Amino acid sequence: MKTISCMNIDEKLLHSFGAETKIYKKREIIFKEGDHAQYYFQISKGKIKLNNYNEDGKEFIHNILGKNQSFGDPLLFLDHSYPMNAICLEASEIIRLPKGNFIEMLKKHPELSLEMNACFSQQVYYKFVMMQSLSSQNPILRLKGLMDYLKSYHDGDCTHCFTIAFTRQQLANLTGLRVETVIRTLKKMEQEGDIIFKDRKILY
Repeated sequence: MKTISCMNIDEKLLHSFGAETKIYKKREIIFKEGDHAQYYFQISKGKIKLNNYNEDGKEFIHNILGKNQSFGDPLLFLDHSYPMNAICLEASEIIRLPKGNFIEMLKKHPELSLEMNACFSQQVYYKFVMMQSLSSQNPILRLKGLMDYLKSYHDGDCTHCFTIAFTRQQLANLTGLRVETVIRTLKKMEQEGDIIFKDRKILY
Protein backbone atom coordinates (compact mmCIF):
# COMPACT_ATOMS: atom_id res chain seq x y z
CA MET A 1 0.00 0.00 0.00
CA LYS A 2 1.22 3.48 -0.84
CA THR A 3 0.29 6.11 1.68
CA ILE A 4 0.75 9.83 1.54
CA SER A 5 4.42 10.27 2.36
CA CYS A 6 7.54 9.37 0.43
CA MET A 7 10.61 10.42 2.43
CA ASN A 8 12.77 7.45 3.40
CA ILE A 9 16.33 8.18 4.53
CA ASP A 10 18.87 5.39 4.95
CA GLU A 11 18.75 4.28 8.59
CA LYS A 12 22.54 4.01 8.85
CA LEU A 13 22.84 7.62 7.73
CA LEU A 14 20.27 8.75 10.29
CA HIS A 15 22.07 6.93 13.10
CA SER A 16 25.43 8.37 11.97
CA PHE A 17 24.00 11.82 12.71
CA GLY A 18 22.77 10.84 16.18
CA ALA A 19 19.36 9.31 15.60
CA GLU A 20 17.87 6.87 18.12
CA THR A 21 15.25 4.14 17.75
CA LYS A 22 12.31 4.29 20.15
CA ILE A 23 9.77 1.56 20.86
CA TYR A 24 6.11 2.56 21.14
CA LYS A 25 3.08 0.57 22.22
CA LYS A 26 -0.23 0.42 20.39
CA ARG A 27 -2.24 3.63 21.01
CA GLU A 28 0.82 5.38 22.46
CA ILE A 29 1.12 9.06 21.57
CA ILE A 30 4.32 10.12 19.79
CA PHE A 31 3.48 13.80 19.88
CA LYS A 32 0.38 15.86 20.60
CA GLU A 33 -1.23 18.85 18.93
CA GLY A 34 0.50 21.91 20.38
CA ASP A 35 3.86 20.20 21.04
CA HIS A 36 6.90 21.92 19.57
CA ALA A 37 8.54 20.14 16.61
CA GLN A 38 11.88 18.78 17.78
CA TYR A 39 12.55 15.62 15.73
CA TYR A 40 12.53 14.03 12.29
CA PHE A 41 10.55 10.79 12.61
CA GLN A 42 10.84 7.70 10.38
CA ILE A 43 9.02 4.41 10.89
CA SER A 44 11.15 1.26 11.03
CA LYS A 45 8.26 -0.98 12.01
CA GLY A 46 4.56 -0.50 12.68
CA LYS A 47 1.91 2.00 11.66
CA ILE A 48 0.89 5.44 12.90
CA LYS A 49 -1.91 7.91 12.23
CA LEU A 50 -1.91 11.71 12.20
CA ASN A 51 -5.21 13.04 13.49
CA ASN A 52 -7.26 15.77 15.15
CA TYR A 53 -10.43 15.83 17.19
CA ASN A 54 -13.06 18.54 16.79
CA GLU A 55 -14.95 20.21 19.63
CA ASP A 56 -17.48 17.35 19.61
CA GLY A 57 -14.73 14.75 19.92
CA LYS A 58 -15.08 13.49 16.35
CA GLU A 59 -11.81 12.25 14.90
CA PHE A 60 -10.43 13.37 11.54
CA ILE A 61 -7.45 11.40 10.19
CA HIS A 62 -4.99 13.33 8.04
CA ASN A 63 -2.74 10.42 7.18
CA ILE A 64 -1.90 6.80 7.96
CA LEU A 65 1.76 5.86 7.57
CA GLY A 66 3.76 2.64 7.67
CA LYS A 67 7.25 1.21 7.43
CA ASN A 68 9.98 3.41 5.89
CA GLN A 69 7.81 6.52 5.88
CA SER A 70 8.45 9.79 7.66
CA PHE A 71 6.20 12.27 9.41
CA GLY A 72 6.39 15.67 11.07
CA ASP A 73 9.30 16.81 8.90
CA PRO A 74 7.64 19.90 7.31
CA LEU A 75 7.32 21.44 10.78
CA LEU A 76 11.10 21.30 11.28
CA PHE A 77 11.43 24.23 8.87
CA LEU A 78 8.85 26.38 10.66
CA ASP A 79 8.69 27.88 14.12
CA HIS A 80 5.25 26.41 14.78
CA SER A 81 3.80 23.72 17.01
CA TYR A 82 2.28 20.51 15.65
CA PRO A 83 -1.28 21.08 14.36
CA MET A 84 -2.09 17.38 14.84
CA ASN A 85 -1.43 14.28 16.96
CA ALA A 86 0.73 11.29 16.00
CA ILE A 87 -0.59 8.04 17.53
CA CYS A 88 0.54 4.43 17.05
CA LEU A 89 -2.05 2.14 15.46
CA GLU A 90 0.10 -0.85 16.44
CA ALA A 91 3.36 -1.55 18.28
CA SER A 92 5.99 0.44 16.42
CA GLU A 93 9.70 1.15 16.19
CA ILE A 94 10.42 4.73 15.18
CA ILE A 95 13.73 6.41 14.45
CA ARG A 96 13.93 10.00 15.61
CA LEU A 97 16.64 12.51 14.80
CA PRO A 98 16.89 15.84 16.68
CA LYS A 99 16.09 18.92 14.61
CA GLY A 100 19.61 20.39 14.79
CA ASN A 101 21.19 17.12 13.68
CA PHE A 102 18.63 16.81 10.91
CA ILE A 103 19.48 20.26 9.50
CA GLU A 104 23.19 19.43 9.71
CA MET A 105 22.57 16.21 7.77
CA LEU A 106 20.74 18.10 5.00
CA LYS A 107 23.60 20.58 4.69
CA LYS A 108 26.11 17.76 4.27
CA HIS A 109 23.84 15.76 1.96
CA PRO A 110 22.03 18.35 -0.23
CA GLU A 111 20.59 15.61 -2.45
CA LEU A 112 18.24 14.81 0.45
CA SER A 113 16.85 18.34 0.26
CA LEU A 114 15.83 17.80 -3.35
CA GLU A 115 14.08 14.56 -2.44
CA MET A 116 12.38 16.26 0.49
CA ASN A 117 11.13 19.08 -1.74
CA ALA A 118 9.57 16.48 -4.02
CA CYS A 119 7.86 14.87 -1.02
CA PHE A 120 6.55 18.19 0.26
CA SER A 121 5.18 18.91 -3.21
CA GLN A 122 3.41 15.56 -3.12
CA GLN A 123 1.83 16.42 0.22
CA VAL A 124 0.62 19.80 -1.08
CA TYR A 125 -0.85 18.04 -4.11
CA TYR A 126 -2.65 15.57 -1.84
CA LYS A 127 -4.13 18.38 0.24
CA PHE A 128 -5.35 20.14 -2.92
CA VAL A 129 -6.95 16.97 -4.29
CA MET A 130 -8.59 16.17 -0.97
CA MET A 131 -9.87 19.74 -0.47
CA GLN A 132 -11.64 19.47 -3.82
CA SER A 133 -13.13 16.09 -2.92
CA LEU A 134 -14.13 17.09 0.62
CA SER A 135 -15.92 20.20 -0.63
CA SER A 136 -18.43 17.91 -2.36
CA GLN A 137 -21.59 16.87 -0.55
CA ASN A 138 -21.58 13.65 -2.59
CA PRO A 139 -19.99 10.87 -0.48
CA ILE A 140 -19.08 8.89 -3.62
CA LEU A 141 -16.96 11.79 -4.87
CA ARG A 142 -15.28 12.08 -1.48
CA LEU A 143 -14.34 8.39 -1.39
CA LYS A 144 -13.33 8.29 -5.05
CA GLY A 145 -11.13 11.35 -4.54
CA LEU A 146 -9.21 9.53 -1.81
CA MET A 147 -9.06 6.24 -3.72
CA ASP A 148 -7.91 7.92 -6.94
CA TYR A 149 -5.05 9.58 -5.11
CA LEU A 150 -3.94 6.40 -3.38
CA LYS A 151 -4.16 4.44 -6.63
CA SER A 152 -2.08 7.04 -8.46
CA TYR A 153 0.98 5.56 -6.71
CA HIS A 154 0.15 2.06 -7.92
CA ASP A 155 2.08 0.73 -10.91
CA GLY A 156 -0.08 0.05 -13.94
CA ASP A 157 -3.53 1.13 -15.05
CA CYS A 158 -6.02 -1.59 -14.26
CA THR A 159 -9.52 -2.04 -12.90
CA HIS A 160 -10.13 -3.53 -9.46
CA CYS A 161 -6.43 -4.33 -8.94
CA PHE A 162 -5.61 -1.87 -6.16
CA THR A 163 -6.33 -2.83 -2.55
CA ILE A 164 -7.64 -0.04 -0.32
CA ALA A 165 -5.93 -1.07 2.91
CA PHE A 166 -8.05 1.05 5.24
CA THR A 167 -10.92 0.05 7.52
CA ARG A 168 -14.37 1.56 7.01
CA GLN A 169 -13.82 3.68 10.10
CA GLN A 170 -10.49 4.95 8.80
CA LEU A 171 -12.08 5.84 5.45
CA ALA A 172 -14.74 7.76 7.36
CA ASN A 173 -12.14 9.63 9.38
CA LEU A 174 -10.08 10.42 6.29
CA THR A 175 -13.04 11.84 4.39
CA GLY A 176 -15.05 13.43 7.20
CA LEU A 177 -17.99 11.08 6.64
CA ARG A 178 -19.93 8.99 9.14
CA VAL A 179 -18.93 5.33 9.11
CA GLU A 180 -22.54 4.37 8.35
CA THR A 181 -22.41 6.65 5.29
CA VAL A 182 -19.15 5.05 4.17
CA ILE A 183 -20.64 1.55 4.43
CA ARG A 184 -23.75 2.53 2.43
CA THR A 185 -21.66 4.39 -0.15
CA LEU A 186 -19.27 1.49 -0.64
CA LYS A 187 -22.21 -0.82 -1.31
CA LYS A 188 -23.52 1.65 -3.89
CA MET A 189 -20.06 1.92 -5.48
CA GLU A 190 -19.97 -1.88 -5.69
CA GLN A 191 -23.37 -1.96 -7.40
CA GLU A 192 -22.17 0.64 -9.91
CA GLY A 193 -19.00 -1.32 -10.62
CA ASP A 194 -16.53 1.19 -9.14
CA ILE A 195 -15.19 -1.31 -6.60
CA ILE A 196 -15.41 -4.99 -5.75
CA PHE A 197 -15.12 -6.75 -2.40
CA LYS A 198 -12.82 -9.74 -2.02
CA ASP A 199 -12.14 -11.40 1.35
CA ARG A 200 -13.58 -8.32 3.06
CA LYS A 201 -11.04 -6.11 1.25
CA ILE A 202 -11.91 -3.27 -1.13
CA LEU A 203 -10.42 -3.53 -4.64
CA TYR A 204 -10.48 -0.33 -6.70
